[in-house]
Amino acid sequence: MLTLTSPVEIWAHRVPAGVKLAALALATTGLFLLNDPLPLALALVATVALYASGGRLIAAHGLRLLLPLWPFLLIVGLWHVWTDAVTAGMVILLRLVTAVALANFVTMTTRLSDMIAVFQWLARPLAPLGLSPRRLALALALTIRFIPVMLDRHAQISQSWMARSPRPPRWKVLVPTTLAALDDADRAAEALRARGGAG
Repeated sequence: MLTLTSPVEIWAHRVPAGVKLAALALATTGLFLLNDPLPLALALVATVALYASGGRLIAAHGLRLLLPLWPFLLIVGLWHVWTDAVTAGMVILLRLVTAVALANFVTMTTRLSDMIAVFQWLARPLAPLGLSPRRLALALALTIRFIPVMLDRHAQISQSWMARSPRPPRWKVLVPTTLAALDDADRAAEALRARGGAG
């Protein structure tokens, strides 16, 4: 399975995972408290500067991670233009791009093992209820790791379809993509069982 963590190490890699996740939570909350495009645009500019501080490779990788957002941005933008609510549309688009970019930056600069440790610590109060903090953290880690895998699998299935048919795949690749996801999940479960489970 793949990971979103960048192999290029920058200053943000040395910041503790808990600090970055707390800052991300506060920043995202702040974005949803803002209702004016200007401060949201300034927040986006600050996010761009954050990426630029890591160098060209980090900035380029961050931009690639945002590319899957463009269909949603297009739909939301066109809808708000159609309903004559351009300002509201700008607020939504700026929030979405900035929040996702910040989350990507944290993920790119944080080792998955460090994230698991933080979430396991946060889940400790749930232990008396019978919920294993380790299992909850592992489930989250698997979800994060499977995101790029499933995007890559969907792209492979779409390319296979286009190689065999002149028509675009559209919704017809959803079933094989879903089956591939279930197959990958089953294999991951078997690998966990072979290694003694989640603990």
